[in-house]
Amino acid sequence: MSVIQHKKIAIIGGGPGGLTLARILQMSHAEVKVYERDVNRQARVQGATLDLHEESGLKALEAAGLMDAFKANYRPGADRLRIVDKHATIILDDHESSVDKGSRPEIDRGPLKEILLDSLQPDTVVWDSQFVSMQPQGNGWQLSFKNGSNAYADIVIAADGANSKIRPYITPIRPFYSGVTIVEGSVYDAATTCPRIWALVKGGKVFALGDDKSLIASTKGNGSLAFYTGVNTDEDWYKTSGINFSDKTQVLAWFKATFTGWDNIWLELFENANTDFIPRPQYCMPFDQTWEALPNLTMLGDAAHLMPPYAGEGVNMAMLDALELGQCLTGDDYQDAHAAIAAFEKQMRIRAGETARITMESTTALHSPDAVGFIVGIVG
Repeated sequence: MSVIQHKKIAIIGGGPGGLTLARILQMSHAEVKVYERDVNRQARVQGATLDLHEESGLKALEAAGLMDAFKANYRPGADRLRIVDKHATIILDDHESSVDKGSRPEIDRGPLKEILLDSLQPDTVVWDSQFVSMQPQGNGWQLSFKNGSNAYADIVIAADGANSKIRPYITPIRPFYSGVTIVEGSVYDAATTCPRIWALVKGGKVFALGDDKSLIASTKGNGSLAFYTGVNTDEDWYKTSGINFSDKTQVLAWFKATFTGWDNIWLELFENANTDFIPRPQYCMPFDQTWEALPNLTMLGDAAHLMPPYAGEGVNMAMLDALELGQCLTGDDYQDAHAAIAAFEKQMRIRAGETARITMESTTALHSPDAVGFIVGIVG
């Protein structure tokens, strides 16, 4: 008998992890709602492409019965990578390889979100529900949202990302600063506005490395480019720099000053960016974090184990969390939800801790003098 039979489950956050969990729970006839702060499914522009890994993201989609939908929407060739130096000289080119690396296919965030949303029962997602607080009520929780509504759940699962409002109800452990800050931007109609970069990226992605800095650009299915720089900075640099990141002129001046000696080809991105730039200090949870499991509250994805993007593991870990938590809650191996949550969290922390350690090694190496040698050694 499932430990969640006759229980109301609330998932806070409608990203890939939360939606994957909702799908897996509903396949076992669980009563589940996803509370999402966006006002509707079209509210937010979706970010860069995602490479889903065979042992995690794809494994979760397979268990969710969504591989056919994935295959109809993924982007063949988008996983092809070029590694270049600061002069845009190609050092390693995936496009020249005859090997089909099918284990990490790419899909845009938007189509993945639509696949997951379409797989859910009608009205599973409660939009315009920004979490504010929760209080114990009986054996469960009373949830309060910014729009003034309330809801009861027997079990609450935090899937609300890096700045999770629910994580503090579970543990006071906080992330540490990685040492690197990202500045993110995007360019629409990139083939026209950034023809040299568009040709360099060639439908896939480019890692440009040099002078302890990185610039990563990737194509999206709508013809745009998503890109972000990585620089070793103080934690509060984005506040103390004096840069107005909504002012393209100021950001361009910063790039020219900070990336001195880099080829002028990279200016195409900053001169033609269509949206405000977003500075993102990169954080990581401690590798050895632990806490006592609660009987009716847990978390997954970035809420549980935030890490920088330099190993491509964030969304994959979140979706694997969803699969493993779903299996613990819907299987017959545990006496109650408390035991199921404890078992999930134990295995999740071990797995995520090791992944975070590898990710931080990669983050440091990609922003070091031997960055090119490091990444060529991995993917070459």
